[in-house]
Amino acid sequence: MNLTRGFQLCEDEDRQAGGEFRVRQARAEDAQDWALLRQALWPAESPEELAAEARTFFVDGDTLLEAVLLAEASDGTLLGFAELSLRPYAEDCRTSPVAFLEGWYVIPVARRQGVGRALVSASEQWARDRGCREFASDTELDNFLSSAAHRALGFEDAGALRCFRKSL
Repeated sequence: MNLTRGFQLCEDEDRQAGGEFRVRQARAEDAQDWALLRQALWPAESPEELAAEARTFFVDGDTLLEAVLLAEASDGTLLGFAELSLRPYAEDCRTSPVAFLEGWYVIPVARRQGVGRALVSASEQWARDRGCREFASDTELDNFLSSAAHRALGFEDAGALRCFRKSL
């Protein structure tokens, strides 16, 4: 998979509904390419672990994730993904379960062309189909680009947390 291949959408108003790309459920044969996208989003993580998690999602279903949506160009190039879960609680949410955007990524050459918006829109529909009334997400405190993208798509800031852990 080439993450840097040039990509350009047509400028028609139908693009989000499938003009030059579409959003679809991930399939087992997507595991390797999805893992590469995951590595681009989380470069500090082990590539082997990210790939193993992707394979596990399809084989065992034994992961936090409930669904993975992929944005795919008409030539088959994967442009991005949305990883989704159902959580019993999310910060500042009042209902349960809460649909949660666990991971969201669009390759750089496809950004600002409606791909991220289409992934989130499809994720929101996935959540509504499961009876969710709220949709939540998070990002690192210093990830200002992600914060801006979330706000542009209607997310409200639920506050900032600094989380801690301790090995026992």
